[in-house]
Amino acid sequence: MAEKYLGENIKKLGFGLMRLPMKGEEIDIEQTKRMADTFMAKGFTYFDTAYVYIGGKSEVALKEAVVDRYPRESFQCATKLPLWDFKEPAEMEKVFEESLSRAGLTYYDFYLLHAMDHEKVKKADALDAWGFMKRLKAEGRAKHIGFSFHDSADVLDEILAAHPEMEFVQLQINYADWEDENVQSRKCYEVARKHQKPVIIMEPVKGGSLATMPPQVQQVFQKANPNASVPSWAVRYAASLEGVITVLSGMSNEEQLNDNTSYMENFQPLSDQERGTVSQVVDILRTIPTIPCTKCKYCVDGCPQKINIPGIFAAMNTLTLYNNEAGAKRSYENSVKEGGKASDCIQCGSCEAHCPQHIEIIETLKKAAAALE
Repeated sequence: MAEKYLGENIKKLGFGLMRLPMKGEEIDIEQTKRMADTFMAKGFTYFDTAYVYIGGKSEVALKEAVVDRYPRESFQCATKLPLWDFKEPAEMEKVFEESLSRAGLTYYDFYLLHAMDHEKVKKADALDAWGFMKRLKAEGRAKHIGFSFHDSADVLDEILAAHPEMEFVQLQINYADWEDENVQSRKCYEVARKHQKPVIIMEPVKGGSLATMPPQVQQVFQKANPNASVPSWAVRYAASLEGVITVLSGMSNEEQLNDNTSYMENFQPLSDQERGTVSQVVDILRTIPTIPCTKCKYCVDGCPQKINIPGIFAAMNTLTLYNNEAGAKRSYENSVKEGGKASDCIQCGSCEAHCPQHIEIIETLKKAAAALE
């Protein structure tokens, strides 16, 4: 069957190797092998990793679980080039070669510039990362070149207009972020379609948040289809879009993999009735009261404890909206890495004096400390 677009013939579930099963600090490689075996046995072929995932161990796990055990033509591998610490163009070649070596490969099927935004575009321009990517493709060491993206639709439009040689784009798309002004899932997807670039979808379950969900949402899904898992709605929503190469799911155990492959093996796009169910869920999420933080950061500028208040509030909203305690705690830990914790607040009131939304920041930080520390 001839492809109308790049990756059309790839099955619409990709195995994201970012959140693999762990035994302490090490990847549980035996469970990862079993997961890869089930995935391949059901006809799925796309594996996604990155140079930085699990401290570099993810690319090694790809080698041990897949590359060493299956014919090379039976699967596709994707990895990503992190530009953020680079100072010299030569570092790109060094890291690419290391990615090949770790995974035991002679080429990557899909090679991406990692997490592009307006700042990283400047870095890519300075290093001529675009020229480097084109060379990799010309030499056959990367079959297809593109980038993953976290910024506004306007920035995406500028990149794709300036770099038509980029063959695909990886976007954060899920039903909760579809109309979100920060993530701009719909707007970014529409820009990719305008430039006729196929899309790889990441975060279809929003880092696990759309797998948990508050009870009132679970009831809606349960009523619509008692046999469908909560996350299945999110993955199928993403996979139902046109021009999708695959939908990545970061699967952490065999249970998650078995669930995902069960409904994606013979994938059916959402029906109109099922779309109505998802719309109903989005409406419920909008009615759940969250902290109305706009991330203006006026509160942070004068904070003597250097507390990342917007980051902590985002973690609290994850807990409130999606009932996702593990995800909220992960988000909280990331937010307090470089500043004070919520419990470090000395109640000076500087933040509240500067908040345009008039949020009761001191009280809310107390709640965050109780819930997330």
